[in-house]
Amino acid sequence: MDQIQGMRIFVRVVEAGTFTRAADSLGLPKGTVTKQIQALEARLRVKLLNRTTRRVTVTPDGAAYYERTARLLNDFDDIEASMTNAQANPTGRLRIDVGSSMARLVILPALQTFCDQYPDIQVDVGVSDRTVDLITDNVDCVIRGGDLTDQSLVARRIGNLPWMTVASPAYIKRYGIPQHPTDIEKRHLVVGFFSGSTRRVYPHEFHRGDEQLEITGPYRVSVNDSNAHMTAVLGGYGLSQVITYMAEPYIESGELVQILKDWTRPPLPVHVVYPPNRHLSAKVRAFVDWAAELFAKHPQLQRTPTAPAPALASAPAPTAMPA
Repeated sequence: MDQIQGMRIFVRVVEAGTFTRAADSLGLPKGTVTKQIQALEARLRVKLLNRTTRRVTVTPDGAAYYERTARLLNDFDDIEASMTNAQANPTGRLRIDVGSSMARLVILPALQTFCDQYPDIQVDVGVSDRTVDLITDNVDCVIRGGDLTDQSLVARRIGNLPWMTVASPAYIKRYGIPQHPTDIEKRHLVVGFFSGSTRRVYPHEFHRGDEQLEITGPYRVSVNDSNAHMTAVLGGYGLSQVITYMAEPYIESGELVQILKDWTRPPLPVHVVYPPNRHLSAKVRAFVDWAAELFAKHPQLQRTPTAPAPALASAPAPTAMPA
């Protein structure tokens, strides 16, 4: 068992990139992690890791050992699960990451049903609109809206979020209503939404028949969080495109007004994404199935996509403002 524990600690250090992050994710003292790695290298008589004050890198021998060890541990976990009742009663700590508005409006209000169904799963919910590195951050799965690029991960499409263009009554009183998307660039302001990693401001998209426009528009305020974005729109800082399910309560209360109704924007696809080495994890599978069922029960989260969704895809790299 000590040998298996040493392997697990080594794999976590490689994936986390530092001893400190590995120790935190494993719930162990940093000194214990360091001693385990030293003992492993002494037993194998090879140097597995190069250590610096900031980061740990893998030696060629360490890379070869990691590849075989990670696969072996995954097979070991699968064997353990198949010989127990883990498939029927998943257990353990489940780390998920969800965009801020989706967590507040969709996931957290319904999560109690998941906890009731799987009482032996402890759920850690990371809430942010940043792109998460599932391996480095030791996250089991993420729910994100946007296009997919990295084919090394597995994704399941669970929803499609329609958009609407809105403005507050205070903004309309001051600036009026644009009659065409190009009016936005001439005499209006938008609330910008920028990528937390690249700082790029996402454009607004307008489709009508064969016409397709991308409008960035001038802004005085730009944010990188979906809840902050909605607050800024409500505050009259500018008009913007927002996810329909987020805007509808404010439309009904009169705090927002839908504008440019004859122009649409393609729905934002939503995926659950997880690493391939956790594909057979009972707790991840349980959460993915629960999330898919949750979205299926919300008609406003299931607008028909413009193109078929791929069966396998990647970690989300949104090309539109995240949900």
